[in-house]
Amino acid sequence: MKCLVAGGNVKVLGRAVHSLSRIGDELYLEPLEDGLSLRTVNSSRSAYACFLFSPLFFQLYQAASPGQDPPRCKILMKSFLSVFRSLVMLEKTVDKCCISINERSSRLVVQLHCKYGVRKTHNLSFQDCESLQAVFDPASCPHVLRAPAKVLGEAVLPFPLALAEVTLGIGRGRRVILRSYQDEEADSTVKAMVTEMSIGEEDFQQLQAQEGVAITFCLKEFRGLLSFAESANLSLSIHFDTPGSTPHLDDFANDDIDSYMIAMETTVGSESSRTLPSISLSPGLQPPCHSEEEDEAEAELSTVPGTPPPKKFRSLFFGSILTPEHSPRHPSPVLAEDSEGEG
Repeated sequence: MKCLVAGGNVKVLGRAVHSLSRIGDELYLEPLEDGLSLRTVNSSRSAYACFLFSPLFFQLYQAASPGQDPPRCKILMKSFLSVFRSLVMLEKTVDKCCISINERSSRLVVQLHCKYGVRKTHNLSFQDCESLQAVFDPASCPHVLRAPAKVLGEAVLPFPLALAEVTLGIGRGRRVILRSYQDEEADSTVKAMVTEMSIGEEDFQQLQAQEGVAITFCLKEFRGLLSFAESANLSLSIHFDTPGSTPHLDDFANDDIDSYMIAMETTVGSESSRTLPSISLSPGLQPPCHSEEEDEAEAELSTVPGTPPPKKFRSLFFGSILTPEHSPRHPSPVLAEDSEGEG
């Protein structure tokens, strides 16, 4: 495998690596006929992300030598991230980036062609691996939200960095509510502050969801995707179903990159401990009515005394296909007024 990235695409590749580093500790690199795939999954196998760079993204792209199967390799994320650590340096000093795989020595070779003839070569050890894939079906999700990444980025900005999960739902007046999610078993000091952001329907390019639906997902992985989407001035589309099924998110900016992320939501199995955290401030957010008697019965049988309550997994899919004509042309409105000077 050999590929050559030139010009501003080097920084785009670096931003993609930075986004993936917020999710997993290992990077799965797989050359395909459709392009170079970079994938990762977090340690609990609850969040999965993928960037697919099409051959148009590269100045030169060769998936495999003639007569050979494309190699698959797994490397430490920290090792690959160290090559693209400084995005400012990539933009100012790097003209080209050559990535190749040396199967004899089990080395991934990344060579940076810098200005004034300087070349920096990184030899990273890797392991052979199977293809990392996630199963999802965005087309089956009836609820769709679409907005510029900047709008969603400003919406999650007030939330603490240590916050694990947020709840997204549709409240009264078809306003989209983002609220910090706190586990019922958390101590009072953790529950001391609750943050909520409300976004009007006019800030969304598409809002196809009924009032009362809501889903909770991990904030760290969501911020990882937003960091890339905002840098490329993309729009984000969120597709989701009722809790317990697979939701989906899309972006759009140019035809040479396809990226997506699946964030698995964890919530306590019992309905009483899964009440929406936005009920007190947003009466319009109500959990959808559904029966989970069979799941609860199975959980009670398998629960060992003294162990915490079982957790279920839900998933949220994030994807992007970059196309210039869909990039937002106007700045997004400020979500909250500056409160400085208020008495």
